[in-house]
Amino acid sequence: MAVGRWWRTRARGWHGRSRLAPALAASALLAAPGFLTDNWYPGILALLIGPLLACVHLDTRHTAAVATWSLLLALVAGTARQRATAPAFAVEFLILLAGSALAVRSAGRRTATEHALVRAERVARESQQAILRPVSARLGGIDVCTRHHCPVPGASVGGDLYDIAHTPFGVRLLIGDVRGHSLAALGTTAAAIRAFRDLAYLTPGLADLATGMDARLSPGLGPEDFVTAVLAEFAPGEVRLVNCGHPPPVRVGKRIRLLEPPEPALPLGLHPTPRQHRVYLQSDDRLLFYTDGLSEARDAGGMDFALLERVGEALSEPSPADALDVLHRMVTAHTGGPPVDDLALILCQSANATALAPVT
Repeated sequence: MAVGRWWRTRARGWHGRSRLAPALAASALLAAPGFLTDNWYPGILALLIGPLLACVHLDTRHTAAVATWSLLLALVAGTARQRATAPAFAVEFLILLAGSALAVRSAGRRTATEHALVRAERVARESQQAILRPVSARLGGIDVCTRHHCPVPGASVGGDLYDIAHTPFGVRLLIGDVRGHSLAALGTTAAAIRAFRDLAYLTPGLADLATGMDARLSPGLGPEDFVTAVLAEFAPGEVRLVNCGHPPPVRVGKRIRLLEPPEPALPLGLHPTPRQHRVYLQSDDRLLFYTDGLSEARDAGGMDFALLERVGEALSEPSPADALDVLHRMVTAHTGGPPVDDLALILCQSANATALAPVT
């Protein structure tokens, strides 16, 4: 780890010096006329260009280096042409000094803002990982395994969410997606999970649970904000589902099927009228819940991910964890790299389920 920190520090230093050298060279080029002619127009004020350009791209230390270099060149040029004691030179030099100081200050403010944004992004990602804790457990006779994959480095925070609860009404789960990808989305993600945890143990009906979550979330959402969600409740031989504008789960058994709701409902936050529907399950059925990072994954040519076909292949893996890992590798291969959107996956199966053969 110490070697890694040393390398990152050296790399940042090399990167800064690679930008510093052109800025110093530009200042030297601007100062050259001062050594060659008595009528240097527009005078040493041309050297302000160096610090002003530096403050846009460089940090405080490197901008100060460019400013100092410009001031030194101005003094040397003025002395070489015997103008250092002239009143006009003094005025221009003071303006150059003031402009250089402002450039250094501007670089400091910009650098501080950038560092603050990076820290906020990092804290948000760490908070999101804490909220979306991985699950691999057996609850109430149901094996549950989850995966959450963040976008490529540099992408903004996503709004995928999920949670599982072993309630008096059975094993219940939530999977959803907050509209938008920003730090504000993280707050909505936390609020949705908190509402689910508060209400899942107290609300008998799954549709009532969705309505209660909508009532909790709506006051804190903007006019164009919403949360797509699927709520599921497992009972012997069946699963009960409420879908509020979210991609439908996939059942993999003797055949693969999208479990689409009989009647679509609006997402949470838009005051839906959710209705529960039941799906009967065989002992070897597996259910995959996912976010649109899977269903809307596209390759370089804009081709959609072959959802049902690839899910069937991946879920033939005996281990739920292996099945989700294989599915993620399939998505990565399809997109040609890490998905640009968050991807949340939940795989559920009966504790007595056996491995499935690939479905054709």
